Amino acid sequence: MTVGRHVLRFLTSGILVALAGCSAIAPGQAPGVVIDLLQEDWRYMPGVTTDPGGLQVAATARSIVAQDGAGGQSNPPLNLAGMHLVAAGDFELSASFTDVTADASLALYYTPPVIADEFRIEPASLRLTLRGADLEIAVFDGSPQQDVTDPRPARDEHVTVADPKAALSVRRTGNTLAVASGDDTVSSLPLGGVFGSGEIWLGLSSSAGSFRVSSFTATAPPGATLNTAGPQVAPAEPSVGGLQALASSTRPGFTIGAAVALGPLASDADYARNLVGNFGAVTPENAMKPQSLSPRQSVYTFEEADAIIAIAESKGLAVHGHTIAFTESMPLWMQELSTGNELERRASAEALLDYVTAVVTHFKGRLKSLDVVNEPFDAAQGTSMQQNIWYRVFGPGYPAVVSQAVYDADPTVLQFINENGADVPGPRQDAVLKLALDTNSRGGHIYGVGLQAHVYDLETDAISAADLADTFTIFEDAGLFVRISENDVTDDLGTDAQAKQYTTVLAACLRSPACVSYTTWGVDDRYDWWIDDDDNLQQGHDFLFNDGQPTPAYDAMRQALGG
Repeated sequence: MTVGRHVLRFLTSGILVALAGCSAIAPGQAPGVVIDLLQEDWRYMPGVTTDPGGLQVAATARSIVAQDGAGGQSNPPLNLAGMHLVAAGDFELSASFTDVTADASLALYYTPPVIADEFRIEPASLRLTLRGADLEIAVFDGSPQQDVTDPRPARDEHVTVADPKAALSVRRTGNTLAVASGDDTVSSLPLGGVFGSGEIWLGLSSSAGSFRVSSFTATAPPGATLNTAGPQVAPAEPSVGGLQALASSTRPGFTIGAAVALGPLASDADYARNLVGNFGAVTPENAMKPQSLSPRQSVYTFEEADAIIAIAESKGLAVHGHTIAFTESMPLWMQELSTGNELERRASAEALLDYVTAVVTHFKGRLKSLDVVNEPFDAAQGTSMQQNIWYRVFGPGYPAVVSQAVYDADPTVLQFINENGADVPGPRQDAVLKLALDTNSRGGHIYGVGLQAHVYDLETDAISAADLADTFTIFEDAGLFVRISENDVTDDLGTDAQAKQYTTVLAACLRSPACVSYTTWGVDDRYDWWIDDDDNLQQGHDFLFNDGQPTPAYDAMRQALGG
């Protein structure tokens, strides 16, 4: 995703509501509902594997780095694509941890956290972290953070447990939440709306070691409602009047896509319904970037990307992979590869190519297309290549090296170079075209270019139909295809102007045989947020749906497709 004007998009967690009280399980009373959580689906949770003895949890080292490579906000996983709990009243969760080598954490979330390009938004949650006899109890109440990249709990306490091997339990009784170790209640908290959504999303993680979950149960008293539920996207179906259906009728084979995240696909029925109902392809927004796939060298966490692809396959949607070589979103190990001398560069080259081969081989046959190089040119809209780790290891011809490695692993995936600011004729577009042609002349396999088409300011970023027509002709004459890869449009000048720009881009793409697909960089304004230059949180209105409802831009897109 392009971050011109320092725009960072993320998803918000929603507004907390108050808890409704009801009776707890009385001492000695048999629970009305018992769920063995070890028997549920944990396949798509990073760091978790199942065996007959329970769940094995290993540290993933997943983190989210800033654009400049600094930082590393922790990004512990949770079970998004498997199941979550629906609890309309009192409940109790109990877990036994064994073989703890460093620390063991259990997190209960109000709603899935938000994963953005450079940070993670924390929803209301309760986290228990056991380190020896020390039990940390951290509460996030969902209130705005002073610094979203460094979230701080509203309450953070440490207690010493008598027996570190005793089961940990969390019991809700009305408006009170009690935390216990074995039979000892170690904390009682008035948590307000932490579980006000009626849903509990489960996280298991370790920051530095591993542990086993040998038992994990959820119980509720007689008369209370407690059950498991799958992701909200499961019942969603394509719509005969949706954008993709109209596009297929207008121009058979043409694909309308959207960038997606697993969190809202799993938790937001509106988002899931609108995505599956209207789009024929998805681009994982962050789940296939290097920091998500390989947080440590030679260690891979494919689970969330696999979940998105499995959802797409179940709904008949194509998948565009995003991305292999990229200056941003690199894990620390990749950033720190040595390039000081030839011997170091050879070792670093081997590490990078091992990464390419492992990733592309893993997804072989499941991706229609792939951004093999993303945003190779400088962020200031110039024509100089960014001297990232790929450039420093392989030199300015690195796209050809990456392209050949991708081809060797999967010769069927269509390869693209994806760039921002190259939507209209000019020096930057010339540079992208030259790079694609030079890459192929060096043995690469570039099928086309992705033109991001971000319109953050209609007065400066607007794209005309004439410029797009010229652009498509230029690439077609060069023997390359084009995809509109990340289109989004601000509504700063009103929704009519926004709708007009959206339809201008789509209509121009539809008219050109060189333009093979169109993708918008998001689904719903409910998840369209950014941080301004003063580090303040702002909500954008750039997408085709707003709070689950179609916008004028969506209606205009349907009309452009003959709807």
